[in-house]
Amino acid sequence: MERALFIPSAHNPWYGHPFRARYQETDRMGVVFHGNYVTWFEVGRTEWIRALGISYKQLEEQGLLLPVVDLHVRYHHPARYDDEVIVYTRLTRLTPIRMTFQSVVVGVPEEAEEQPCKVGWVNEPKGEWLVEGETTLAWVGADWRPKRFDREHPEIWDLLKQVSSNEESKK
Repeated sequence: MERALFIPSAHNPWYGHPFRARYQETDRMGVVFHGNYVTWFEVGRTEWIRALGISYKQLEEQGLLLPVVDLHVRYHHPARYDDEVIVYTRLTRLTPIRMTFQSVVVGVPEEAEEQPCKVGWVNEPKGEWLVEGETTLAWVGADWRPKRFDREHPEIWDLLKQVSSNEESKK
């Protein structure tokens, strides 16, 4: 496995990934269908880990899978067709068997004094919070049995500990 390319300097930073709400993601009212936010959370997690220099594909090629085992979503305001949004993601809990991500989808106002970060690491999400959620994933092998990630890949485990906010992972 390749070594990480980047370690954010801030403790428990958010990674922002921008995109536009696509037509096929909306319903007849032009509002993004509620289930699509879960997909956007996945995009955020994928880009978060890629920004650290690791890809899901590399993990899967080594027989490690990350199925979602728990999901919580809270809706504040809808995104609409062609709205520019940013999904912000951060790691909030890390154990040898599970990891939990917090996700926030914000709207990017067309005219604002201060534009939110378009992409990259930030200390706090900026923009109007549309949806927030939490996703917990489990480390499992190709046989779908739990794997202790700290033993399977200690070099990546150490990297994840550096960007996690929970004390449990520091042990």
